Amino acid sequence: MKLFFRKVGEKGKPIVILHGLFGSSKNWISNAKILSETRTVYSLDLRNHGDSPHSDSHTLEDLVNDLKEFIEENLDEKPDLIGHSMGGMTTTLLALHYPELFDKFVCVDIAPRTYPLRFEEQFKALSMDVSEMKSREEIDKKMSEILPDPFLRNFLQMNLERNETGYRWKINTDVLHKSRKSLEFPGNLPPYTGICLFVLGEISEYIHKEDSEVIKSKFPGAELKWISGAGHYLHYTHSKEFLKIVSDFLNLS
Repeated sequence: MKLFFRKVGEKGKPIVILHGLFGSSKNWISNAKILSETRTVYSLDLRNHGDSPHSDSHTLEDLVNDLKEFIEENLDEKPDLIGHSMGGMTTTLLALHYPELFDKFVCVDIAPRTYPLRFEEQFKALSMDVSEMKSREEIDKKMSEILPDPFLRNFLQMNLERNETGYRWKINTDVLHKSRKSLEFPGNLPPYTGICLFVLGEISEYIHKEDSEVIKSKFPGAELKWISGAGHYLHYTHSKEFLKIVSDFLNLS
């Protein structure tokens, strides 16, 4: 599948950024702009997200193959990879399957394991009929009955697009909901022995201290960096500290 991407910068080795579930390349515009001061940065929309095509299939293997295709068709040299959440799982699985395709990778706040099924409130919010709603304020008010957290509402509302009658969701909610069980991380692959970085939120609900052992079992050369007081969206809430850690690892300064 040919993915939509945003390119910024014309310097140095490429960096490819992969967003998480319910996200898009729009979530990474600010960070990509800063990284582009010394690198050429490609922020992808993964399948069934953003402006990339929709598909009836959404497995980790699909996402890995899409990333492989993007690298092979668009880049002349090995990139560094940054993946958050679902994008991080994609990046780590690519490393286990195709280590020859990239140089270094950064995995953001996710471990290489299968996670329990969640997100019912998010899926319910993304299933709202917004086709005749006249404003984002109207949508937000209705969505607040499902999701009280304004940060999550704002994050999901980045998937809205205006049309002639009201709004529409760009994300392929139905397929993503049906495919949740397909995002299982395989446990039978040999480890990746190269150097890599995992940036983890200290108070993230997606990462536990015991995940350090899980990470090291599959990525023995991994460096783990914990950001104090950070949750799952640490690249947004703690962007300055996050970018410093990533820049040091990728030797951007």
